[in-house]
Amino acid sequence: QVQLVESGGGLVQAGGSLRLSCVASGRTLSTMAWFRQSPGKERECVATIRWNGASTYSDSVKGRFTISRDNAKNTVYLQMNSLKPEDAAVYYCAAARRAVEWPPAESDFGSWGQGTQVTVSS
Repeated sequence: QVQLVESGGGLVQAGGSLRLSCVASGRTLSTMAWFRQSPGKERECVATIRWNGASTYSDSVKGRFTISRDNAKNTVYLQMNSLKPEDAAVYYCAAARRAVEWPPAESDFGSWGQGTQVTVSS
């Protein structure tokens, strides 16, 4: 069973930056992703990254967020710049054992982290 542990969330002013990390234990994973969910909204995928580093982003974060991974450390990162109040949400790390096409569904991922809160003040 793969376990994912996120860290790096917190409170930031609009325009600021945060970097989220997600460490995976267990077997090597293919596609990793970051999802987010804010109150009253569905969970949405903001970025995915494959084993070879190929990444995809949602339109809402493209140009501001960067997903990266360190396979040797089984860690995926989400660098979030130019944060907006609408980016506030609980951010979840997710992992899949196979390559996942964009746009992904939640059911594509078998492992999930516990979530980390990101709050953006205006």
